[in-house]
Amino acid sequence: MQRSGREHHKEEPSRQAQVQRPMHSDESDRQVLENWVQYRKRLAKCAKGFGRHTTGGKNGDLYVVTDTSDNDLINPKKGTLRYGVIQDRPLWIVFASDMIIRLSEELLVTSDKTIDARGSNVHIMGGAGIMLQFVHNVIIHGLHIHDIKAGNGGMIRDSEHHYGLRTRSDGDGISIYGSSNIWIDHVSMSNCMDGLIDVIQGSTAITISNSHFTKHNDVSHDPVNYQYLRACAFDFSSYALSIQVMLFGASDSYKGDAMMQITVAFNHFGKGLVQRMPRSEIRHIHPAFVVLLHPAR
Repeated sequence: MQRSGREHHKEEPSRQAQVQRPMHSDESDRQVLENWVQYRKRLAKCAKGFGRHTTGGKNGDLYVVTDTSDNDLINPKKGTLRYGVIQDRPLWIVFASDMIIRLSEELLVTSDKTIDARGSNVHIMGGAGIMLQFVHNVIIHGLHIHDIKAGNGGMIRDSEHHYGLRTRSDGDGISIYGSSNIWIDHVSMSNCMDGLIDVIQGSTAITISNSHFTKHNDVSHDPVNYQYLRACAFDFSSYALSIQVMLFGASDSYKGDAMMQITVAFNHFGKGLVQRMPRSEIRHIHPAFVVLLHPAR
């Protein structure tokens, strides 16, 4: 009987190992959560709606922003955000630390890029905004974009091999112009001189999701911006009529806008907003409007 008992005792670890094997998949999932930075490109599988095919820089290298400066618009310094977004290859752009970036002029983003601010507190503020013009396959995730002003224009590089003269920018937070497969997700936006997000000139396959918009119809939210507008001889009598949270299609007479398809889902429209959430000149807006609204102040 003792021998039988010893044999039973020896078999126990084997049975225990068989019970533990199915837990390996759960352990793998926990590792993904605990080491999410190593798996951050899985974000590229998460877009929904009309922009669902957007993968951004999934097939490219990681590029780390280490320098907050934006002093050279023609030959931007390596390590800056501007250097990363003009590269003619797919890139997944991340940030080395919390930072505030003041763009000297509008940031011209090329195709196949992801700007991923997860893990850092990154603010684009106090300068120009972001422009996506005639590009495709771009993800912008996790940025705080606020207090954006109009730019003066000038000579600005828009790719590794080209720079040219740009006219004055309007002061939009994000402008999407003639572009496709764009996903704007988990951004926080407020107090831009013109619109928060403009989608115009036949841009299509766009998703704007999980984002927070606030404080955009009252210039008094920012006395500094108020003084700036006064210095520019801004016509405040037309201010309430011209400013918008989101603008989809600039004119119902532009035939290219008939093809535009845009999803706006799971966003929070907060305090300090009055109108155009969004204003649309197009027919095809995805009906996934899941929003939270506060009374305007």
